[in-house]
Amino acid sequence: MLSPKQLPNILFLDIETVPNTYQYNDLDAETQRLWALKTNYLQVQKQLTPEEVYEKAGIYAEFGKIVCISVGYFRKDEFRVTSFAGHDEKEVLQSFSNVLNNHFNKSHHYLCAHNGKEFDFPFIARRLLICGLPLPTSLNLAGKKPWEVKHIDTMELWKFGDYKHYTSLQLLAHVFNIPTPKDDISGADVAKVYYEENDLNRIVTYCQKDVVTIARLYQRFLNLTPLTENQIKYANS
Repeated sequence: MLSPKQLPNILFLDIETVPNTYQYNDLDAETQRLWALKTNYLQVQKQLTPEEVYEKAGIYAEFGKIVCISVGYFRKDEFRVTSFAGHDEKEVLQSFSNVLNNHFNKSHHYLCAHNGKEFDFPFIARRLLICGLPLPTSLNLAGKKPWEVKHIDTMELWKFGDYKHYTSLQLLAHVFNIPTPKDDISGADVAKVYYEENDLNRIVTYCQKDVVTIARLYQRFLNLTPLTENQIKYANS
């Protein structure tokens, strides 16, 4: 756990992902075959067909894409939030990489997400490579020693060594009396909102709420008073 003085060195982030194609039947035959192989365990466990488990395609970097990355950071008494979102994933990733390369590229800088080590960080890295973009230093883990990886995971911090323990951000927000980020949609709704409602702004708002919640949760871990709404400054406001 970092000290309160180090809060300005942390970039808090969250991503929203969707399947590359909304419907299973829109996949070509080879992709359908590989999807069936990838999710075989899930099919057997839940007695479902490859098409029936396709709703989970957005959580796999090989079958999903990023439509929004929201970030937030502390500056003096403010918490500044901005988002990179769009239908062109490569542009989204390039804009996010520019932030990492230009502003959060020092050895004292950290990335923080909830379940970030299992999902957000590797998903971003994989999609960067798939889109033909170089890995920023903070996401290039090859050859690094564990203490050289500047990644903070609020879910891992909450585990306290309990490796089988999973706690959602929504639950931690509830127990720490932090406003829930799930007051409109949840992660399960993102694909529908994106493909059926074509409402990217709604997804951005949801993603930004997650970032604010992660920052507030980290403050509570440090026994600090969480951010007030007046302290949060959005780039588009």
